[in-house]
Amino acid sequence: MAASSDPCYLGFDFSTQQLKVIAVDENLNVIHQNNVQFDSELSEYRTQGGVHIQSDRLTVTSPVLMWVKALDSILEKMKNYGFDFTGVKALSGSGQQHGSVYWKTGASEVLKNLDPEKHLHELLQGTFAVPDSPVWMDSSTTEQCHNLETAVGGGQRLADITGSRAYERFTGNQIAKIYKTKADQYQQTERISLVSSFASSLFLGNYADIDYSDGSGMNLMDIFTKQWTQQCLSATAPQLAEKLGNPVPSTAVLGPVSAYFVSRYGFPVDCKVVAFTGDNPGSLAGMRLQEGDIAVSLGTSDTVFLWIKDPKPTVEGHIFCNPVDCQSYMALICYKNGSLTRERIRNECAGGSWEVFSKALGSVPMGNNGNIGIYFDAMEITPPTAGVHRFNEENSKVAGFAKEVEIRALVEGQFLAKRAHAEKLGYKIIPGTRVLATGGASANKAILQVLSDVFSAPVYTIDTANSACLGCAYRAMHGIVAGKGVCFSEAISKAPEPKLAVTPSPGAEKIFQPLLKRYAELEERVLKESQH
Repeated sequence: MAASSDPCYLGFDFSTQQLKVIAVDENLNVIHQNNVQFDSELSEYRTQGGVHIQSDRLTVTSPVLMWVKALDSILEKMKNYGFDFTGVKALSGSGQQHGSVYWKTGASEVLKNLDPEKHLHELLQGTFAVPDSPVWMDSSTTEQCHNLETAVGGGQRLADITGSRAYERFTGNQIAKIYKTKADQYQQTERISLVSSFASSLFLGNYADIDYSDGSGMNLMDIFTKQWTQQCLSATAPQLAEKLGNPVPSTAVLGPVSAYFVSRYGFPVDCKVVAFTGDNPGSLAGMRLQEGDIAVSLGTSDTVFLWIKDPKPTVEGHIFCNPVDCQSYMALICYKNGSLTRERIRNECAGGSWEVFSKALGSVPMGNNGNIGIYFDAMEITPPTAGVHRFNEENSKVAGFAKEVEIRALVEGQFLAKRAHAEKLGYKIIPGTRVLATGGASANKAILQVLSDVFSAPVYTIDTANSACLGCAYRAMHGIVAGKGVCFSEAISKAPEPKLAVTPSPGAEKIFQPLLKRYAELEERVLKESQH
């Protein structure tokens, strides 16, 4: 256990189902981890998967006090374990993106005068105007999304300003719904926080500002000026600017930890609170993405994280301010048809065996002799269409492929899609680009080889079990030196390196460059046909 003189940094992650914490020492070794599961350990709140799904099946909320009590619980657990808080130099954290918290008028006075003899959840009872916070799983704001896009001149125009078209889960649309359906509670609200800035407010003993990166997931902030957009605020709710405060850099030190934590747990008086951010930006930090890198998470749904310098927002995908470099951006693209589609093709074409699947994948040459497949078993997000479409080398539709051709068409098609959409958002492969792979399918070398060939870049594998949490411990450490101009990668240079898995096959670029163009054109064709 860290002795009192050993400095350490804490990263918290207020996610949907649990609160997690990781402590790292000066060499970035993990010296402590802990968690509180909401459903089982705070069962009095009766959540399932950390949330309450209302009868309309669209409205999804979480009790704010449950999150507060989870912080009480995790700090007590650490204390009982013998964790020494006196060495904590800085802390940061992340919250599930898009969720919102509504502080009642007078709450800031309560936060500034917390009694260290009592638990936070007792002290903060009655300080929230809306006791149940809307969270990212909520999809009840279609009307508000439509209103916002109409007010600014359409989905593409909104994306040009805020980085994304209007999404039901995005905070601005949730605030608009609260204003419409709970006008009294909105009027009683003194401050609106994201889950991330709510969590940092607890540590700060004062309202914490929203950081640029998580603020990019609200449909309210201009991602280029990094200020709230008046047009969006006006279309959302009255007096919104003063209820939101001003956005701050994600690397900002917000101030010292509140006296409450000094007295109750022994945090040092000069322990710094670094701005908290969203869980996806937190993961970008935990995966240690650098300029030109792309991270591909291969799970039930596939997610792509990009580090971008010159973003070009579209109505697909999201552009956020970068959480570790205020001059850069990150993009996020989600694909619904991930591992379930890979498993279906494995079952149909490889008798359910990954070994047979991998062998078949390797038996067909790169580029699949010009055959291309698009496999959207479920309604895809990027682009919004469904169906299975196969094309031969002349771009003519065909009814079926041989089994090994089908397997290669699926894997190449999924990765061509990822590269095509990434480049549409402004992503550029540069010398030194790395592809970081994580998730279930990243254990399959044959699949990774195709990923490497399509991107003409080496693929590394990373473990991301707690990437948001770990990323925020890294961000806490970086926050202390960021003001002196130290960049993130320099501050955390001692962190463990990812493992090189595969490098591109010779000649890959020559084969996939023309295929990439063809894939994008065919996908566009499929989308147009589905709309007629």
